[in-house]
Amino acid sequence: MDIKVWMYLVYLLVSIGLTIWVARALARNGLIFLEDVFADERLARAVNNLLVVGFYLLNLGYVTVAMRHSGSVGSTSRAMEELSWKIGLVLLVLGALHFFNVYALGRYRRSRLRQLATHPPLAPIGHLAMPQPATGYLPSQRPQQPHPQQQPQQQPPQGSAGPTPPAR
Repeated sequence: MDIKVWMYLVYLLVSIGLTIWVARALARNGLIFLEDVFADERLARAVNNLLVVGFYLLNLGYVTVAMRHSGSVGSTSRAMEELSWKIGLVLLVLGALHFFNVYALGRYRRSRLRQLATHPPLAPIGHLAMPQPATGYLPSQRPQQPHPQQQPQQQPPQGSAGPTPPAR
């Protein structure tokens, strides 16, 4: 067989093996995180399975697309260089997908916890001073106005349209 065919076989074995290993580790350890994120075990298992399927599809799709090498591979050392380049890209894609998933789920978890919180996230450090009224009086120094129901009812004079204003 040609060196290029051996390079493809090693690339596929290593890339698929890494994808399966990482997917199993993420599925096993991610379920605990997802149960905390969603607070529902059935929903967490369903989301975990969907994430694993999506992870496999994206990674294996990338592995097959990145397998192509247009140039000739004349030596074993050149094949090893090309192989390390391709496997390195697969590892970077695995890491990027993992980072994106953890980031998105972490944001969702924080927003859900904020919605469930019954107290502010930080305790108050002090109190704001009450603004002063525009009249210049302090609230305790305002002149007392009688309540409208406590004022005696005045009869409007004949021919008047309404009550007369109180004398000052």
